[in-house]
Amino acid sequence: MADTSLHDDARAASRPEAALGDYWALLKPRLMSLCVFTALVGVVVAPASMHPILALASVLFIALGAGASGALNMWVDHDIDAVMKRTRSRPIPDGRVARDDALALGLALSGGSVVMLGLAANWLAAGLLAATIAFYAVVYSMWLKRRTDWNTVLGGIAGAMPPVIGWAAATGTVGWEAVAMFALLFAWQPPHFWALALFVRMDYHRAGIPMLTVTRGRAATRRQALVWAGLTVPASLFLAVSSIGGPLTLAVAVVANAVWLHRAWAMWRRDDAAAEADGHTAEKALFKWSLVYLFAHFAVLALEAGLRGAGLGGW
Repeated sequence: MADTSLHDDARAASRPEAALGDYWALLKPRLMSLCVFTALVGVVVAPASMHPILALASVLFIALGAGASGALNMWVDHDIDAVMKRTRSRPIPDGRVARDDALALGLALSGGSVVMLGLAANWLAAGLLAATIAFYAVVYSMWLKRRTDWNTVLGGIAGAMPPVIGWAAATGTVGWEAVAMFALLFAWQPPHFWALALFVRMDYHRAGIPMLTVTRGRAATRRQALVWAGLTVPASLFLAVSSIGGPLTLAVAVVANAVWLHRAWAMWRRDDAAAEADGHTAEKALFKWSLVYLFAHFAVLALEAGLRGAGLGGW
């Protein structure tokens, strides 16, 4: 017991002092940027006027909530992150930030972001933000990610919530258009993450994470990615013809979905030998297009909202 205590004290003493950038990294800024973008679009396209300062404040508090989720996730995943090649340089496994500090930061940002969003917008939006943080930090990070290959699908609930929270912040309600934005993000996430998992499969295997590539194999993963890519199409087209869509949204939806389905199909047709031989080019192509696909859909919705405000857009 004494030896363990001395070992822990030695590790704490040898840990370099954390820099501001290390705490910023705990918030998963790339994931936060996606949440900010989709939440902002949710606010912009909502059929309600919101004071610009309150709108920006609301998006900021949603971003802080997303950052809180990231910090809490890193607190939970410290053991997994230390094993995986792409995550072992994160602040906690690399020894730059103590786990307790990450937990304290995550809890502080969680409480602060929820309360401030309630004060700046309304308590429906705040409640949705609180539920999202709890789902990602507890249900996904502690249970789904470690126990079932449904982790990618069900975990997508948290990732799909920002535009709904943005819509609720602006309107105090949740409309069908917000549900469609949720559906698009929810169905988009499995192909996006499975394409990544196909070319970093051994990372998940070493960490013991029951990703679909590990539990059911790469052929099943490619098949499921194609199915879920197809499931994005109805949500995409619904948004295009809805009250927040328009001709531009429909044109973007048609082109983006055509490329999206073609790349998912191309990935599905491959076998493991072909993928290994050419460095997983089809998997990487689908992963890269998934980013373009999502940005294009939400950007054109925001553009339609601006044109509609000027009396030029919409149906």
